[in-house]
Parts: sequence; structure tokens; C-alpha cells
Amino acid sequence: MAEASGAGPTPASDLQRSPATAAAIALLSGFVRAGVRDVVVAPGSRSQALALAAAELERVGAIRLHVRIDERSAGFLALGLAVESGRPAVVVVTSGTAVANLHPAVLEAHHAGVPLIVCSADRPVELRGIRSNQTTVQPGIFAGAVRMERDVAAPAGDPGETDAAARLARTAVAVSLGRDDRSVPAAHPGAGPVHLNLQYSEPLSTAVHLDEAPTPAEGDPVTDAATRAAASVDADAEGRPKGAIIGAGPRTVVVAGAGAGPGAEQFARDGGWPLLAEVASGARFGPNLVVASRELLNEPGFGDRIERVVVFGHPTLSREVPALVQRRDVEAIVVAPAGIEWYNPGRRVRRFERAVRAEPQPTPLPPEAREWLGRWVHASRSIVDAGLPQTLGLMSGVDETGHVSDYAAQREYMKAQLAAVREPVSRRMLVDAVWAATWPHDRLVFGASRLIRDADRAVAGRRITVHANRGLAGIDGTVATAVGIAIASGSVTRAVIGDLTLLHDVGSLLFGAAEARPRLQVIVGNDGGGTIFDALEVAGSAEASAFDRVQYTPQSVDLSALATAYGWGYARATTRGELSDALAAPVDGPSLLEVPLPR
Repeated sequence: MAEASGAGPTPASDLQRSPATAAAIALLSGFVRAGVRDVVVAPGSRSQALALAAAELERVGAIRLHVRIDERSAGFLALGLAVESGRPAVVVVTSGTAVANLHPAVLEAHHAGVPLIVCSADRPVELRGIRSNQTTVQPGIFAGAVRMERDVAAPAGDPGETDAAARLARTAVAVSLGRDDRSVPAAHPGAGPVHLNLQYSEPLSTAVHLDEAPTPAEGDPVTDAATRAAASVDADAEGRPKGAIIGAGPRTVVVAGAGAGPGAEQFARDGGWPLLAEVASGARFGPNLVVASRELLNEPGFGDRIERVVVFGHPTLSREVPALVQRRDVEAIVVAPAGIEWYNPGRRVRRFERAVRAEPQPTPLPPEAREWLGRWVHASRSIVDAGLPQTLGLMSGVDETGHVSDYAAQREYMKAQLAAVREPVSRRMLVDAVWAATWPHDRLVFGASRLIRDADRAVAGRRITVHANRGLAGIDGTVATAVGIAIASGSVTRAVIGDLTLLHDVGSLLFGAAEARPRLQVIVGNDGGGTIFDALEVAGSAEASAFDRVQYTPQSVDLSALATAYGWGYARATTRGELSDALAAPVDGPSLLEVPLPR
């Protein structure tokens, strides 16, 4: 949050004539009429007209208002709201460094295709370039990362300004959703961020009162646009999948990266092909799922027999997938309905499609196709099962009537049960337990830490909603993103993150007195630093103390005290029993669950 301007109070006579407030109300009301529901505000002086207009719109029930003092948190909160809701979220900030703090969230939205609208307040053009306080070059600050940018002149009270503001709002929503608007050519296709840089002159605001809430015109344009887009990409008028037909042909695997969606699972099932779906793909379910894909891609008789790979979404969790796509003996087909870039490791891909459908296969599958699919699925299950803890089996020493018949056997059974409850939590145990505790209506968020890779290697197929910021796979704003997802969904949300991911975004633990406190459990795998870097090749040869200082970055923060300071609930789980109890407890507000893990 930037400093206040230091300007004195505006005379009452000027307050009655502030064009800034009229333009701000028109702009935000235009967003509402175009289907926007969430506005995030970081306080500031130059942006006061927008902030107060947002507060009034919340009072009349037109929007959900969220206030954060840290612009980076505000940006990622808006990102989470947009990711979960599918609607553009608006984030309002003041001038200067406040705008720059949004850059990480804008970049993630850019690369992940998330609709996000930035409204940054600015000095009027005559005050730029003369060392005015809190003034920098805001137009173009996000470079090529926005679909549209407008540097809007300061309103002066001229006729037509409020109509122009309303039109600008409608255009911004349309462009952020990736709708085809030929009057506003987007820098990149598909959904993504939009930047409106709004100049304001004194007086910066007046008191505002609305008699009624603006309502979406002709239904809900956001929902209507999303429905039309889905229909145009996924199905024809009869409901059949659209796109290029991929025939049975060679031995094929289907890869689903982040954002692939359930269409990738359907495509693999229709074609009778193994499905290699990442944990945040939205396609990690179904009978064709291969969980142990990384192991099998390196196994003779599996990876070396692949002749074709069809890639959906953005794979980021393994080195094996890009290596497969780059092989000269493998035909690679990359599918993306929209986006700023094609997935193309090594620039070896030669075929790109906006939509595909599998050639219908007979039921049952022909013997060769059945053998190809079956060997992948069965081998994967064997590998995953081998890593599971041994089950204890039925109770020993008790007969069918429930009476003890063998006291020695019962004692051994009880000792084994107690040992299992006291077993220290491992990474595999943690991700398995959280995965099992997540219901279909819950939300699960993974940070860009070692734990998402552990989950990707192990957890079974389940049709649950999983989110992760994999556009740039940074740890920035993970807590704020999870908060946004929890608020937008209204569901119990669990975020599985590392200790450095938490500490990098610790400011997002702060809720103001009037802010919604969602049902969010942030589960922190605390191994005292960045153990993800221990997998680097150099870790085995670098001088240990130097490597630890600049890569592992050890920390010993008291997370219990941190939770108390921010008003979050806190629990700690060191054993299997404690972890089970913590995950079974009701999630009725924001809480931290610390799980110590070995390096």
C-alpha cells in the first residue's frame, strides 16, 4: 500500500462537483451489469473514488467487496476468486508502487488464462514527468502480459463521460473472458488480465449514495459468454464433440497437464488410451488413469514403445513428459482451446489443435489396444500399491462372538495398532491423507512446493476440484489464492503448501475486521526450508553450508505464534493419529495445520 498523498481536505463546494466519483460509480456499475461479482480493494488516496464506490455497491448488494492492505495479496486474492468462479474479478489499487505489486498476479493470470481486471488510479497526464509524489510510468507497466490496456483521461464532468465509463467496463469484461471483440484487438487470444489505468484529478471523491443496485443486463453476460464459448469449442449442435479426429492408429498415450479439464479424460476413454494426468489437471480420474506415469515412462516396454502423445493443458510436474514430447520417433499433438503460447518443449511439436475428438472404438477394445491400455494401468497400480503402508488386517485374537479367544494374539494386534497411530508423518502419508479427506464438493489447493510432486506420484484417481498456480509455478500469493478460492466456492478448502510458500505470502493471513473468514485449512509441510532444491543435480557436489544458505534457506519460525498473531486457528500433527484427527475436525474458519517433515 502506497503512502497517503498528504493533500489537505477538499472544500465542500468542490466535493459536490467531483467528476471522479461519478466516473467511478459508472465504471463499477458497468462491471456489475457485465456479470462481475467480486471487487478487491487495496486502500489509497488517489483511488478513493473507486474504493468508496465499491463500498456503496456492496451496501446495496451488487458485489462482494474484499479489502486487503497488501496489493500483492489483493492481486492473488482476485486471481483465486476468478479461478474458482470463472468470472473476472476486479482489483483496485492506488498509484505508484501499488501497481507494481500486482505484477506477479498479472503474470500468473496471463500465463494461466485467468480473467482479471486491474483498475489502477493515476495522476492526470499533466502531473507526470515532473517528480510529482507517488507518480511513475503506469501505462505499459505490465508490458505484454495484458490482453488490453487503456490509459483513461481524468474525468472533467463533461457530458457522456459516465456512458463512456460504462462502455469501457463492458469491453474490459469481454476482453478478459477472451470473447471475440473485433473493435478491441487483444494482444493475445483467450482469457486473461486487462489493465485500466484511470487518471483522477482533484477533488478525488465525494460522498456517494445509490438508491438501488445495478443488475446484469439481459441475464448474466459472463455466464452467457462462458456457455457459448464452451459450446463452440467442445460440442456441435447435436452435442457431439467437435475438433480434429484422432484415429486409433499407433500406440498412444494422453497427457493432461494443469488446466486440461475433464475433456482430456473423456478423450482418453473414448480412444482407449492410457491417461497420464497431473494432480492439478482436472482429469485425474477414470479407468484409464496411470498414476505412476513417471516411473513407467522410464521403464523398458512402456515409454520406449510409445508412438504418439496427445497433450492437453500445461504439464509442469515432471521431466519425463517434455522428454517424451521431444523424441523424434514420437508424434506429438498439442491441444489448447485458447492461450498465449503453445506447449512446445524443444520446439519439436509439429501439430497443434484447438479441439480434438477420438475416433470411436469398438466395445470391447481390440486385443492389441486392450493389451496396450491394460499393461499401463495394471503396472501403475502395482507400483503405487508397493509404496503404501502395510495394512493391519482384521483384529486378531477375537472370535465371531466378539469375545477374546487368544489374548497373546490380541495383544500383538493392539501393539501394532498403537505403533501405526504413533508412526511419524511422511510426505506420502500426508498427501494420501489429505487426498482421502477431500470430498467432491470440497476444494483442494497445492502450492508450488515439493508436496505437489509427491501427490502427483502417488494419489489415486478421484473426481475432485484441485487448483494450483501452475501458469508460472511460483510460490507467490498461494495463501491469497487459496483464500479467494475458499470465498468464491463457499466450500471447505484445504491448501497443501511448504513452509517457505507460507512465509513468502504470510501477509495474506491478515483479515480486516469486516472481511469474510472462509472455511480454509492451510496445511504446512514444514521441513525447515526449501527441500525441493535438494533434488537439483548440484546438491550432491556443492559445498553443503553454501548450498543450504542460498538454496535450502533454513528457517525456524514459530508457526503457532504466527497463527496466533493473525487470529488463525492452529494445530500440529506429528503422527498418523494426530494427522487423522486434525483432518477429521470441522473446518469452520481459517486455520493452520503444521506437519513437521524430515528433510
